[in-house]
Amino acid sequence: MKKTFSVLLVLLVHTTLLAQSAKKPVIQTTSFKKDTFNILKYGAIADGYTLNTKSINNAIDACSKAGGGVVLVPTGLWVTGPVVLKSNVNLHLQKNAMLQFSKDFAQYPLVEGNWEGLPQMRNQSPISATGATNIAITGFGIIDGAGEAWRMVKRDKLSESNWKKLVASGGVLSDDKKTWYPSESSLKGSKLKNPGQISPEKNMAFYQEVKDFLRPNLLVITKSNRILLEGVTFQNSPAWCLHPLMSENITIRNISVKNPWYAQNGDGLDLESCSNVLVENSVFDVGDDGICIKSGRDEEGRKRAMPTKNVIVRNCTVYAAHGGFVIGSEMSGGANNIWVDNCTFIGTDIGLRFKTTRGRGGIVENIFINNIFMKDIIGEAILFDMYYAAQDPIALTGEKREPPKVQELPVSAETPQFRNIYINNVVANGAEKAIFVRGLPEMNVKNIVMQNMVIQAKHGLDMTEGSGITLKNVKVYTQQTDPVLNIHNSKNIVLENITYNQGAELLLNVSGAKSKGIQVLRTDMKGAKKAIDFTYGATDAAVSSKK
Repeated sequence: MKKTFSVLLVLLVHTTLLAQSAKKPVIQTTSFKKDTFNILKYGAIADGYTLNTKSINNAIDACSKAGGGVVLVPTGLWVTGPVVLKSNVNLHLQKNAMLQFSKDFAQYPLVEGNWEGLPQMRNQSPISATGATNIAITGFGIIDGAGEAWRMVKRDKLSESNWKKLVASGGVLSDDKKTWYPSESSLKGSKLKNPGQISPEKNMAFYQEVKDFLRPNLLVITKSNRILLEGVTFQNSPAWCLHPLMSENITIRNISVKNPWYAQNGDGLDLESCSNVLVENSVFDVGDDGICIKSGRDEEGRKRAMPTKNVIVRNCTVYAAHGGFVIGSEMSGGANNIWVDNCTFIGTDIGLRFKTTRGRGGIVENIFINNIFMKDIIGEAILFDMYYAAQDPIALTGEKREPPKVQELPVSAETPQFRNIYINNVVANGAEKAIFVRGLPEMNVKNIVMQNMVIQAKHGLDMTEGSGITLKNVKVYTQQTDPVLNIHNSKNIVLENITYNQGAELLLNVSGAKSKGIQVLRTDMKGAKKAIDFTYGATDAAVSSKK
C-alpha cells in the first residue's frame, strides 16, 4: 500500500509542478500602415444586389502591392463572392457594414484544400489566405457566409412548421425523408464515403457531380504568419466558421461567432496544426464544437506531424455548442502546451470535451485548464472519450446507440494518447453527468488531475480504463440513487476530500478485475448508506482508505 501511495503522490506532484512551471507562449502581433483603400473607389456598390467580388479583391491586391494598409468596407450591405486576403492587409469593417457572401454556388470554384484533417477538394472558402504574412480582419461589422444555402438539415432538429417551410423552399429530401439537402448534387455526395477526399481515381468531373456537398468553411487561413481577427461578427458559415490551418502567431479577440444550433458541422473555431495562438474575450454560439483544437486525421495527420501547441484561451463564453472547449477528434499530429482560463459554457452539450478514437494516433498532453464556469450542460461537464464515433454527443429522440465493443489491441502508431492534463476550479450548475472518462484497454487516459470543483449533475463520476487520475477537493452533488462514483478497470486513482449528498445509496462502485490502487483519502464514507461495492471481478484489495 505504501508503494502504491508513493506512486500516486509522485504523479500528483509531477502534474501540479508541470502546471505551475509551464511557460505561456509569446505571440507576435500584426502591424499595418495607415494607408486606406476604400472599396468604394474600386467600384463596390452597397445595394445588397450587386456582386462586389472583383471590387473588393482589387482593393486588397492594390493595398498589398503598395506595401500594405487598411482595406475599408464602409457601412452598408455588400454582396460578394470569395475574398482572398494578401500580406500586410487589414480588412476593416465599419460599424453596420455587412459582408454578405453570395448564395450562388457558381461563384465558388472547386479548389484543393483540407477538411477534417484530410486533403480534400472543396468549394473555395468565402474568405481565405495562403502563405500570407501580417493579415487581419478587424472592425465592428458582420461577415455572413450564407450557410443556409449550403447546409443539410435534419428533420428532428426543426419544429414541424419550420421543417415544412424549409421543404417548401426547394431542395430535395433523403430517401428516408429525415434530412433536407439543398440540391441533388448535395444529396448525391451524402451517399458516398468521403467524396471530397483527393485520390488518383477521381477526376474533376467526379468532384463537379458532388460539388454542392463539398461545403466550404467560412474562413480558412493556411500556412500564414501573424494573423489578427478582432471585433467582427462571423456568422452563418456553410461548414466550420473559422479555420486557421498550419499557421502561427494568431490573435483572436473580441469577436462573435454565431451559427444556428442545428448547423451541421457548424464549428466555431478550429485551430488545426497551429502554434502561438491567443483567443480571448470572444463569444461563440454555434451548431457544433465551440473552441476546438485539431491537428490532422489518422495517417495523414501523423505524416504532417504538426501539433497544435502554445495556445492561450481566456475570458471566452460558449453557448449551445456540442462542446465548450474541445480537443479532437482529429488530433493525430498531437496537441500540447495549451492554457484555458476563465471561460463560461452555457447550454453546451458537453463542457470540456476530449475526444479521439483508434486509428488517430497522436499525443494530447500538457493541457492546463483553470476557472471554468458552466450552466445547464446537456451531457457531461467533463469528458475524456477514446471511443469517439462521429456522432452528435446527445442522441436525438428515438435514436438507439450501441455501446462500443471493448477489446484490447496492440499499441501502435495508430493508438491515441491523453495524458498530463490539469483541471482546476470548475463550477458546473447542472449537467447530465459530472465526469466521464473512457480510455482504451491498451492505452488508458493517464495522469489527469481534477481538483477544486463543485458540480451539480444527475450522475457523478463514470470512469473506465483510467490510470493515475486524481480527484481532489471535488464536490459532486447528484440527483440519482445510483453510485456517486463508478470506477471500472482503472488503477492508481486518488479520490481525496470528495463531498457528496449525505444519505446517498452508494458512494463508490468499483468493478473489473483490473481495478487496483484506488485511494480514498479525507472523505466521509459514512455519509452514504453503503460506502463501497465491488462488482464484475473487483475485490476489496483494489481500494484503501485513509482519513
